Amino acid sequence: MNALFQIASIQKLRYQTRKRQFEMTFKKWLIVVAVVAISARIVESASTDGGVQVGAARVDMDATDSMTIGGGIGPGTVMGQEGKLSAVAVVLRHKNGTRLAIVACDVLMLTRDLLDPAIAEIEKSCGIPAAQILINATHTHHAPSTVTVHGYKRDEAFSQIARQAIVTAVERANRSLSNDDCRFLFHLGEEKTVGKNSRLLLSDNTIYWIGPHDDEVRPTGPFDPQLPVLAFRDPADKLRAVIFNHSTHTIGTLKPGVRSPSFYGLAAQELEAKWGCPVSFLEGASGSTHNLDLKADEAMRRIGRAVEATLADASERPVNRLGGVKRSFRFKVRDFDDATEDVIVTKYCEKRAPSHSKQIVDVFRNQRAVLLPQRGQQRETWIQAMVIGDIALVGVPAEFFTQLGVDIKQRSPFKYTFVAELANDWIGYLPNREAHELGGYQTWTGLHSYAEPGTGERMVDETVNLLKELEGQK
Repeated sequence: MNALFQIASIQKLRYQTRKRQFEMTFKKWLIVVAVVAISARIVESASTDGGVQVGAARVDMDATDSMTIGGGIGPGTVMGQEGKLSAVAVVLRHKNGTRLAIVACDVLMLTRDLLDPAIAEIEKSCGIPAAQILINATHTHHAPSTVTVHGYKRDEAFSQIARQAIVTAVERANRSLSNDDCRFLFHLGEEKTVGKNSRLLLSDNTIYWIGPHDDEVRPTGPFDPQLPVLAFRDPADKLRAVIFNHSTHTIGTLKPGVRSPSFYGLAAQELEAKWGCPVSFLEGASGSTHNLDLKADEAMRRIGRAVEATLADASERPVNRLGGVKRSFRFKVRDFDDATEDVIVTKYCEKRAPSHSKQIVDVFRNQRAVLLPQRGQQRETWIQAMVIGDIALVGVPAEFFTQLGVDIKQRSPFKYTFVAELANDWIGYLPNREAHELGGYQTWTGLHSYAEPGTGERMVDETVNLLKELEGQK
């Protein structure tokens, strides 16, 4: 009997031990499940929580009829103005304190001697690091000249007005940062009809620039129709700022002989009046694309409609981070044979623009004379990349050929990447190697085009490296 009792006691003890072990294992399992669930919520929150504080401002630039207009081969003046010539700044601040400043300025282009001091002043007054400040020229051909190129010099008075407008716009945007987080909305739209690849192969194996082109054979490169729209809405659903990007030369006015931000800037200002917030246009990689078919009023309407339609389709995206990196980029002034270049320019102009050929040829001769002693010289400029959440923005300092811009987009580690050319500096046209071989105005040596062949491809490579660096920081 005692033996049976002992056996029963042992079995009971074993049962209770196994029960306690099971209960402890089950509790541990519940704790693990709870931790995993909590961790998942934390990760989800980190990836989807993502408002950003936003400030934006437009600062208009005063100009007079006596100022030389940039964008032509020779100097010229106009009478009056349509729309505003402005600097538009958008400042973004993440909850971790990181800020970005993105500026668009209605000028042909701007060089480092103006922009580096402006960026330093913004860094000092606003505390935004230089690597996180991008300044883009909208490339309007209807504003006073801010560069020395072709047959005219930059207007120093207006250049200083533009520099100060950029600084003031960022300072005002920074002061107007929202107290509450805004929602970030994005959509990649397109506009296929405003612009085309304008480097047309002609029947005599030259590349179209000016004059008749009824003998065109084919375009020699791509046209990029992408139209990304970035928008920011406050908690009351009011738009605080809108940024859009497209890749066509900014040429064309509603009225003849006036200063103008051209069709992109006019469309932005019309939308701004409608939406009640600053609207900023960033010029894309358009060194090889122009609007050859539409009048400026129609181009303006089509761009405006495309931006509105794209915004209507935009969806909210998290801003789990802001970031920016800017690096020095070195290149060389190309070597060239002056006599060979002279024959090419003269032959084209005498055939396609006979009434102006002497003036144009003389302008290019004078430009090459400036560059002859500079052949092989080393130059330095900036390249830049930024991220807003998972959207990437690239800044390049040239009239960037569209093929090079498309190459950056296709090689970027970010699904959505867009390019702002003429950013932070201006080093002339940057064609791809194939375009150099085909020739044409954009490759003729002058103050408008002087970097050695291959510079564009190297810039693409180094810019993609910047994007990969930003991708690796997340």
